[in-house]
Amino acid sequence: MLDRVELESFLVLAEELHFGRTAQRLHVTTGRVSQAIKQLERRVGVPLFERTSRFVRLTAVGSRLYDDLRPACDQIEAGLARAIASGRGIRGVLRVGYSSPWCGDLVVRAADVFRVRHPGCEVHIQEVQLRDPLGPLRAGELDLQLTEFPIDEPDITTGPVIYTEPRALMVASGHPLARHESVSLEDLAETTLVSISGQVPAYWLEYHYPRHTPAGRPIPQGPAVGFWQETLSHVSAGKVVSTAAARAAHYFSHPGVTYVPYRDAPPIEYGLLWPAAAENTRVRAFVHIVCDLATASRA
Repeated sequence: MLDRVELESFLVLAEELHFGRTAQRLHVTTGRVSQAIKQLERRVGVPLFERTSRFVRLTAVGSRLYDDLRPACDQIEAGLARAIASGRGIRGVLRVGYSSPWCGDLVVRAADVFRVRHPGCEVHIQEVQLRDPLGPLRAGELDLQLTEFPIDEPDITTGPVIYTEPRALMVASGHPLARHESVSLEDLAETTLVSISGQVPAYWLEYHYPRHTPAGRPIPQGPAVGFWQETLSHVSAGKVVSTAAARAAHYFSHPGVTYVPYRDAPPIEYGLLWPAAAENTRVRAFVHIVCDLATASRA
């Protein structure tokens, strides 16, 4: 009979193709993962993974085994989730927010899965505006959301990072930087960076819309905006530049706006968060689904 640790180690390693990340997801040591994989390979009689110092990848047998086992495990997990939901009464309404369209895409997909597993619970989805990223959570209008990190608030619980996106600088197509293959954070000292109005944590603003370059040079601040569409309009008019995830270029194709990748900026992380005092089975179930979908999309 297949050991549970062997099964979990195999499935997660097949998705992550990295022993360290697999161990983190399973909350065990890398040695325990390696041991479980070796035990399973002895049981099967052939290697399931190719391993070198540079990569880990499935063998042909390993790939077929994953294709056979994953649907069965998903069915078991879904059945267990439905039983737990029935026992715990996952019902009512779950309100989920998102701050960017790619986060919204994932939230919608997760909501579809959630509704199948928990038909007694409705899911309402809404966009969270730039000018008040935490307001709806604190006002009780949302139960959780998927948004840009960093978030470090005593009344809010932060969950796992779901997306890690490289940054780009949004500039007017006629701006001198639009002709560059890449830009540096130091280039911001020669621009006017959009500023954000509203109830936004100061540390969040400094991370995404800094007032000084890494070398300490001041960054001129432009008009304050509270909505993303305002930012696009100001950038296309040549009034300001703005930092964005590079992926935004695929969602916000705006006349007169060019996205230039950074070569030295840290990435933008997007993660889940919810009020610390309002965590419940609905929130935990939705978080689990989002994490599973995000992991599957990276496989």
